[in-house]
Amino acid sequence: MNRFKKIVMSIPNRRFEGFLRACILLPFVFLSAIVTSNAQTESKLIREGNRQYKDKKYDDAEVSYRKSLNLDKNSVPGSYNLGNAYYKLNKYEDAQKQYSGLAENKSLSNEAKAKVFHNLGNSFLKEKKYDESIEAYKNSLILNPGDNDTRYNLAYAKAMLQQQQQQNKNNKDQKNKDQQNKDQKNKDQQNKDQQNKDQKNKDQQNKDQQNKDQQNKEQQNKDRQKDQGISKEDAEKILQALNNDEKKTQKKLSKKDAEKISIDKQW
Repeated sequence: MNRFKKIVMSIPNRRFEGFLRACILLPFVFLSAIVTSNAQTESKLIREGNRQYKDKKYDDAEVSYRKSLNLDKNSVPGSYNLGNAYYKLNKYEDAQKQYSGLAENKSLSNEAKAKVFHNLGNSFLKEKKYDESIEAYKNSLILNPGDNDTRYNLAYAKAMLQQQQQQNKNNKDQKNKDQQNKDQKNKDQQNKDQQNKDQKNKDQQNKDQQNKDQQNKEQQNKDRQKDQGISKEDAEKILQALNNDEKKTQKKLSKKDAEKISIDKQW
């Protein structure tokens, strides 16, 4: 600091005043140079991005526009063109964020903002978000009523919305019909299963009844035979035994001489 004072004191008054002014203005000169350099670099990047976009090198264009926004985040051309690059790359949600941010920029002219809303509507249209696209096209036409392209896109979006609603209705009706058919099929299957179950039970009952009738019949036969005293088999055995005894008796009698009967009286 003392050294600086010595240098200042050694300068004549007139020269000191010029030196002082230079010291004051020097930071602003540097700042202006930096801003000018950034502006030139930003513009260069946007021009480079535009050339890449024209050559359909949308990935490269996206990078260039991003770099330009890193230097000036409020750059309208950089933001708008980046949204267009997103659109060409099918990054519709990113494009919508870019356009929506620009649509809130109050410094934009009505004509520029109308283009932003038009492109926003296109990005919604690509995703079949017809309600949102219709709203964006309407906002564009409010700012620029003479834009026939926007009016055509609005009519197209409305027609597609109507078709989508009709398709949704048809799908819903078909879904309900399919559900009804499914419910009826399940009901028919349940009825069939119940009928099979009932028939199976009926067959089992008939079989059980037949077995019971057979058992009763056999028991009745046994009871009848018991009431008759002897069974047929026992009766045949007894008859066979009698026949055998009779044969033995006849054989025995044929071997024995007949006894003589005395007529004399025994005293």
